[in-house]
Amino acid sequence: QVQLVESGGGLVQAGGSLRLSCAASGSGLRINNMAWYRQAPGKQRDLVAVIIAGSTTNYADSVKGRFTISRDSAKNTVHLQMNSLKPEDTAVYYCNMNGYMSSISPFNSWGQGTQVTVSS
Repeated sequence: QVQLVESGGGLVQAGGSLRLSCAASGSGLRINNMAWYRQAPGKQRDLVAVIIAGSTTNYADSVKGRFTISRDSAKNTVHLQMNSLKPEDTAVYYCNMNGYMSSISPFNSWGQGTQVTVSS
């Protein structure tokens, strides 16, 4: 089983920045996609950013130009740098990774979620 542990959430004023991190643990991991989702109260969980095996990235329109996703493949870690934060960015942020364990067993895992609150 692949466990994902997130860190870096918190409370910040509008216009501020936060950096989220998510590290995967498990044996023989080969991770394909790493992504960040978010879910605001009463709303569905939406994709924020994804980095595909290699370096291709995609972002939700609402965060383009403000958020940057990056990965450290050697450490099985994904980061989300969030700048120019807005109150509407307030949500629980979840990381998601998929790939293979020990090169043969597929996995698709979620982090526990980290709260990001942006005050106006």
